[in-house]
Amino acid sequence: MANNPINSLLGPNSDDSSGRGAMDNLENKMLTGRVTDISLNTNSTMWESAGQWAGIGTIKFQLWDSNVSLTSQNNDSTFNTAKPLFPQLKNYPLCNELVLLFRLPNTSESQISGKLSYYYLNVIGLWNSQHHNAYPDMFSPNSGDEQPSQMKDYQQIEAGDVRKSSPSASVLDFNGESGGDFVERSNIHPILPFAGDNIFESRFGSSIRLGSTSVTSGNIKNNWSSTGKSGDPITILRNGQPTSSSVEGWIPLTEDINTDKSSIYLTSTQQIPINVAVENKEDGEASTIPFSNTIVNIPISPKAYNGNQVILNSGRILFNTTSDSILMSSKQSIILESVRDLAIKSQLNNINILAPSGIISLGKQNASESVILGDKFALQFENLLGTLKNVMKALAKEPKIPAAGAVARLSIPIIEDIVNLIPSMKSKKVKTS
Repeated sequence: MANNPINSLLGPNSDDSSGRGAMDNLENKMLTGRVTDISLNTNSTMWESAGQWAGIGTIKFQLWDSNVSLTSQNNDSTFNTAKPLFPQLKNYPLCNELVLLFRLPNTSESQISGKLSYYYLNVIGLWNSQHHNAYPDMFSPNSGDEQPSQMKDYQQIEAGDVRKSSPSASVLDFNGESGGDFVERSNIHPILPFAGDNIFESRFGSSIRLGSTSVTSGNIKNNWSSTGKSGDPITILRNGQPTSSSVEGWIPLTEDINTDKSSIYLTSTQQIPINVAVENKEDGEASTIPFSNTIVNIPISPKAYNGNQVILNSGRILFNTTSDSILMSSKQSIILESVRDLAIKSQLNNINILAPSGIISLGKQNASESVILGDKFALQFENLLGTLKNVMKALAKEPKIPAAGAVARLSIPIIEDIVNLIPSMKSKKVKTS
């Protein structure tokens, strides 16, 4: 490690002045530094010196191949610190990861003052792992205290056994003084790339794939390339890998819409084998087409459709607006179906169901029984009861038919009660045309 042509300029016997002189000779050169601390919040011991909120992401580093502590002659506390080179990309390293460093101008009128600062680019993919790429500091006073199982982890990796570590987890400080809670996990799988893909992965099992239909002969297949032509675009946003994933975190996997925690698929010609909640399987039958008993023109089954579409799939989906409306518009049909209750409620205004050119079916598809127009029916019913009441009054006074008179006198109050109830029989909430 001491043969590095750049970092070897600082030897173990260098004093502060010679160290600073050597560093000055490295202007516009690239260095490799090990992150020893990072400022992420007010807990950080670097919070004030890094610039408080303006210093988020600032790291403290040491040279990766030397135990020399970089200091300046005037004890500049920022001398061995570095800021992100691209502040718009929040891809901060963990402690004990290695980064590329550049010495570049700062806000102190560097052209006049000659003062430069360090900036880091990104984490060096030491283990080619999206989870972390940390490595223990062999120059640390405690490096001799490594447990055999811990040292075996890294010795195995150096021997080519990538990510196949021993059962005992290695203990490294990933968080520094900022008080983070990153904990190494052995079961975070990388996403398998296919030719031409652009993939962005987090450390925790979420990813964005800007990919395409790609049929390969490898052992691990994807499940979106059964239709279309190679190169047809697809975008997959995935959050959370399957709970059934193996503990062999070094083995890559591909997205699975049915087992990943949450997914958004933007397709062009791909056929996505999604299992929808309203599918039914009965003995002796294949999976039925969802929504088949709701409308006449049944849409293509979600598993069979291979046109451009957007699919959202998760344990729960919430649509919410804070100032305006949620609008849904379709060239074909809009279907709402649930395994349990389906509710529609308006707290302050109306619920309108319109069908200018068709019918509104309640209870089942193409229901044949007609709903009575309540206001018109009540008017005619009231007229009928009025006529019947007049007949009963006449019969009640008829002396030649005593029995009819008695029945008529009993019927009159019953008719009057029904007439009085007619206004309450009409719904004040549900209206029809």
